[in-house]
Amino acid sequence: MSTGFQGAIFDVDGVLVDSPHEKAWRESLRELMESEWSDIRDSTTWSPDAFTASVYQQEISGKPRMNGARAALDYFHVPDRDVRVVEYAAHKQAMVIRLIEAGDFTAYADALRYIVAVKDDGIRVAAASSSKNAQLFLSKIRLDTFAAEHGISSPSLRPGLTLLEYFDADVSGRDFAHGKPHPEMFLTAAGLLAVEPERAMVIEDAAAGIEAAKAGHMAAIGIARADDADLLAAAGADIVVTTLDDVDRAALADGRLATTGA
Repeated sequence: MSTGFQGAIFDVDGVLVDSPHEKAWRESLRELMESEWSDIRDSTTWSPDAFTASVYQQEISGKPRMNGARAALDYFHVPDRDVRVVEYAAHKQAMVIRLIEAGDFTAYADALRYIVAVKDDGIRVAAASSSKNAQLFLSKIRLDTFAAEHGISSPSLRPGLTLLEYFDADVSGRDFAHGKPHPEMFLTAAGLLAVEPERAMVIEDAAAGIEAAKAGHMAAIGIARADDADLLAAAGADIVVTTLDDVDRAALADGRLATTGA
């Protein structure tokens, strides 16, 4: 019996797509602070320059929308958080939908190459994102077009195929009792793939996602797209790469995560 990985579970934002979520969180809070919330702005630690990429990665990335909104408001010491969190989350959601519909995102080529390659190797694939918008992203990415543009030939591809259709399972946007770093989402995805957690690998760009994978006894690949390799390593990632092209696919058959040349 093979001892290799049987399932691969992909986060969406930051792993498969360069999404506008960070921009939407930042700009929607700026709009509120400069309009409806201007009267409390000086009571907070917020400023346009203070909402950095590092703040997004450490405080918000990978969390369900309401949890992300609470985390941001807590970080900037916004008063009356419980009153304001719903308005902030709704403002952000409206903005991110506008950005997605306008095509203000791109798919990561290394991630699309990787998902096609591992599926062709016989590994079942699932999408698992806290984002309620993940399916909208995935439905707009045409894998057949990508393959044609990059010279990729695969028996798993057909004309008109979207990334959303390509997954064997998708738990993105579901309302789970526990968000990351709890492993519930990833364990559910593994169950739908009919894969034991120990035979599954999770591909994540957020520390909370890495922690969730390890809490579920899964292997974890950290993809450092935001100069946060140390953060992902500290969260327990088995390997950290800046591109999924650097993952050693031959090692997957042995149930190991390694980088090429390691």
